[in-house]
Amino acid sequence: MISKELARKLRDAGLEWVPAEGDRFWIPDRDMEEFIFLVSDMVVEVRRIAQKRRIMFNGAVEWALDSIVQSEATWLPSEAQLRDRLGRTFDNLRRGNNGFICTVAIEGDRREYEAADPADAYALALLDILADPETMLRNIVD
Repeated sequence: MISKELARKLRDAGLEWVPAEGDRFWIPDRDMEEFIFLVSDMVVEVRRIAQKRRIMFNGAVEWALDSIVQSEATWLPSEAQLRDRLGRTFDNLRRGNNGFICTVAIEGDRREYEAADPADAYALALLDILADPETMLRNIVD
């Protein structure tokens, strides 16, 4: 799973999240940093109320949460979700000396990002792409 620090950086860089069943997230700044939540119709679901997506906690949730505004949560995208967000810029993932290396190709320029975990390598690449919205639009969006 992606590190919480990288997840926060991706959120701050503008990575859009449309919550879906199976997504993982955490809630910073509420003394709940150690807990990871899973969107599921059985426990946590997403509803649109008053033009805002709300993350609803159903049933007896130990922390007595009823709901939070989506912007209070930080998405922990999976390896597959991150690779998907890289779109056609993604070239390959391979083992490196210190973990995994994600290679992206942007307008003929190949860039490499290394991290101990494949998801973190993808996240580092995506952070770089999000820093340049024009590049993102030209190379990720079909």
